[in-house]
Amino acid sequence: MELPGHTTPLGTRTAISTATGRARTRDFLGHPQGLTFLFATEMWERFSYYSMYNLLVLYMVLFLFHPGRVEKVIGYGAVKATLESVFGPLDVQPLASHIFGFHTALVYLTPLFGGLLADRVLGQRRTVVVGALLMAIGHFMMAFEQLFFLALLMLMLGNGAFKPNISTQVGGLYAPGDPRRDRAYTIFYVGINLGAFFAPLVAGTLGLGFGWHYGFGAAGVGMLIGLAIYLYGSRTLPPDEMHKTAAAAREKEPLTRDERQGVIALVTLSTVVMFFWATYDQQGNTIMLWANDFTDRSIDLIVWKGQIPTTWFQALNPFLIFAFTPLVIRLWARQAARRSEPSTVTKMARGYAYVAVAYLIMAGAAWVCGPTGKASALWLVGYFVALTIGELHLAPVGLALVSKIAPARMISLMMGVWLAASFPGDILAGWLGSFWTGMDKTHFFLMIAMIAALAGAVTWAFDRPLKPILER
Repeated sequence: MELPGHTTPLGTRTAISTATGRARTRDFLGHPQGLTFLFATEMWERFSYYSMYNLLVLYMVLFLFHPGRVEKVIGYGAVKATLESVFGPLDVQPLASHIFGFHTALVYLTPLFGGLLADRVLGQRRTVVVGALLMAIGHFMMAFEQLFFLALLMLMLGNGAFKPNISTQVGGLYAPGDPRRDRAYTIFYVGINLGAFFAPLVAGTLGLGFGWHYGFGAAGVGMLIGLAIYLYGSRTLPPDEMHKTAAAAREKEPLTRDERQGVIALVTLSTVVMFFWATYDQQGNTIMLWANDFTDRSIDLIVWKGQIPTTWFQALNPFLIFAFTPLVIRLWARQAARRSEPSTVTKMARGYAYVAVAYLIMAGAAWVCGPTGKASALWLVGYFVALTIGELHLAPVGLALVSKIAPARMISLMMGVWLAASFPGDILAGWLGSFWTGMDKTHFFLMIAMIAALAGAVTWAFDRPLKPILER
């Protein structure tokens, strides 16, 4: 992976851009101006998504799924009956965990169809706009209890249209071989986490302190702001007519040998990465319940005395992304200079190892406080430190990898395939979360740690056979 600090001569970059037909735009801080607008659009979209994500389980467990309210929710009986036909009788918490898991899973399955829609019908720009509008509608629908499941459906469809196509447009700003591409995805990933940082602080505080509907309404407003920024900056973005034309002209041609091997490598890694998301996404499910029920959230400062809101702990992960990203990149740059930088697959395997460590920390917290006590909030800080380092070794590395080795004629589709790995992963996450109420908490966290460790070992075993393909 090329890293920040590596440069390309200006003349070479201009020649490459001209040769590929890309519109030349002014650079901003060494990158095309379009990156600024994509960064801001994704920041607000992630603010809206994580505003809903951080409130969803608490909203169901503490408010919506109780007598007097749940009867009004359209489709509740059918959804509950369907899940119970598979998993048996479900109380409020297990039911909420399953719904959370299936929702987040489907959020990352629908990008497959969003990628196809963009590559073959609408183009990336129009598909992004459609997705943003659907998500904004969905967030506002969440403010009405009766429309809960219909709102989740709108959010799933909107995310499917939006997510793969905003990500691929980042790569479209750069010519093939431009080393700034990897740095661009690192910058873009910071935008994702900037939105995720403010979501629990703003929407979480509104939802828990003033009413759930205020939190969901803030998510809808955030999505509209993101759409406005995208439309304003559209003139700086790469034209996607080239992608549509190329796809139409070449769709009947067989893939080349290198293209086939690139697809095989991505599908292989996507198959295993579902276990990463099954363990990582417990932070929005069972970790939220741990923070709410088993964490000492009291604080006694000169300026503030009271309880730390549960959702605020979700701000730790994106905050640590900001803190650790420069350190991780600097480490990889130093290793690259010594020709000892880990391969892409090795980085991913290490990501699993750090996630396993995160859940070992939580197992320690559960063992120390016992079944009835409350653990220090510092245990959660340690958990998020390890989890974040693991995320940095996998998530942005994967996005950059797709943009580099996916065949150009199907890049949005392959980005959808990569994102769709979260579909089985989050179904598994919801199923694992359903054991939370009836299982000893130390054993629960050890189970999650073991799954992450085994998936990391499997990923590391793929390093040698996949390394030549990825390098080529």
